[in-house]
Amino acid sequence: MTKFHALKVTDVQNTIRDAVVVTLQPEETDAANFEFIQGQYLTFRKEVDGEEIRRSYSICSGKDDGVLRIGIKRVSGGRFSNWANDNLKPGDTLEAMPPTGGFHAPLQADAQKHYLGFAGGSGITPVLSIIKTTLAREPASQFTLLYANRSVSTIMFREELEDLKNIYMGRFNVIHILEDDAQEIDLFTGRIDAKKCEALFSGWIDIDAVDLAYICGPEPMMLGIVEALKQHGIDESRIKYELFETAAATGQRAEQPSPRRAEGLEEVEASVTLDGTTRVFRMSKTGQSLLEAALENHLDVPFSCKSGICSTCKAKVLEGEVEMVANHALEDYEVEQGYVLTCQCHPVSDRVAVDYDQ
Repeated sequence: MTKFHALKVTDVQNTIRDAVVVTLQPEETDAANFEFIQGQYLTFRKEVDGEEIRRSYSICSGKDDGVLRIGIKRVSGGRFSNWANDNLKPGDTLEAMPPTGGFHAPLQADAQKHYLGFAGGSGITPVLSIIKTTLAREPASQFTLLYANRSVSTIMFREELEDLKNIYMGRFNVIHILEDDAQEIDLFTGRIDAKKCEALFSGWIDIDAVDLAYICGPEPMMLGIVEALKQHGIDESRIKYELFETAAATGQRAEQPSPRRAEGLEEVEASVTLDGTTRVFRMSKTGQSLLEAALENHLDVPFSCKSGICSTCKAKVLEGEVEMVANHALEDYEVEQGYVLTCQCHPVSDRVAVDYDQ
């Protein structure tokens, strides 16, 4: 489950100044491991200055493109993203886990749906994969995209989006919202928030015709959009979202320890099943997350962001009770079935057992 595989870099292209699109090719024996669902991501690992770092990047290619591509946008202070933008070249090799993630919905060839997508900055990468795959595999469906950026020069995949408009004329529409650059229509300048959505839904988008909405971007943008969609009758079950960052991840807000974790014993017994093997160890009831304790006990458990954004560290609670501090990746039904993000989990009961294999 946690095994990393070698991927050969076959092409590196700059779509904008601070982002690269990387084409990857698995070994023939690994091809099946990298069959992906539109909207999924890959988790990479690399040693930098003697320290292993892991980062997740969304697949931007459609399922019918015949290639595996990811987009990597440079982030201020980002050790992996800066290295990739400055150094990555064809012929290099990257190590990655197989595709994962639940940012997608089933497609049906005879469906006639209207999809609405919202993307902010590099949040376009998984949404692009979803758009391309949906339009190709549901010939009667339509897709409208609202894409927020600072300026024209920061629009990733701008030419590819224009090509899609021509290929799927009448079925695909894109509205660019630019924060800094003035546009002919004032409504298309600024940020996408609840107020902006209200104006767009009033005159530009038939929100009553929308069957499913996808959102990918920073937390403040997502929260405003979700609120606007709900106010216009879109049930949360018809909203799919994926975050690229949260306040907790960027250090803007520290989570307060829960008083529940201070009750009972100082240590608890933890049982972790991974790749068919179960290990039992003792861990503190406060401080460490379940993921951190597993790593400290030399278990090669899967992880990436450690912020509750991705679902790489997802596991199922088989016994006991845990408290999940943050969750920006699991659906409600997954939580009801007992799944948790172990990077955000702290034991509440005196014994807890989780399984990464389910």
